[in-house]
Amino acid sequence: MNTLSIRNQVDIPLNDSPTPGTFYSFSGLEAAHEHILIKLGPASEHSPLVRIHSECLTGDVFNSQRCDCGPQLSESISRMQEEGGYLIYLRQEGRGIGLYAKLDAYRLQDGGMDTFEANSHLNFPEDGRDFSMAARMLKALGVQHCRLITNNPDKVQALKDNGIIVDSTIPTGVFLTRHNSHYLQAKKDKKHHLIDLIK
Repeated sequence: MNTLSIRNQVDIPLNDSPTPGTFYSFSGLEAAHEHILIKLGPASEHSPLVRIHSECLTGDVFNSQRCDCGPQLSESISRMQEEGGYLIYLRQEGRGIGLYAKLDAYRLQDGGMDTFEANSHLNFPEDGRDFSMAARMLKALGVQHCRLITNNPDKVQALKDNGIIVDSTIPTGVFLTRHNSHYLQAKKDKKHHLIDLIK
């Protein structure tokens, strides 16, 4: 696995933020997707806040109630604008299966499958995302320790397996709606996400 290097960094003013976000692009990614890292606020040099977020067009942009992606992203950005940190935005739509396939999976979920069963029924992995790229991006910036904002133990393990020390994990809020309760329950039951769902 080759080492990443910073290709470019650009400061972009963001709404409601006293400082611009610094957007980093990278050379050395094998994937066709253009993953991005954004530094928000005065990130700690020793153990910065980090959020690994996989792209979700329906949730991040259009506020879909079928998942909790959009609220998790907004919450992480707000926290980092206050404290500083690194948002890693991975272009891995639909747990790595792509947007069109995700919409196909939604149709299957409407028929009773959960999010993981639907992916498998379409002959995709239950979760085909690769979080090792996040560790490589952090290393390119010289980050060796972090405090990770996540409920997903796979993200913690991926950073550890790729040489990033996770000093602590910080759970996101629980963004439960009547439309996403089955989705959140599947993440909790099948992938052991640390979500405190009230029965």
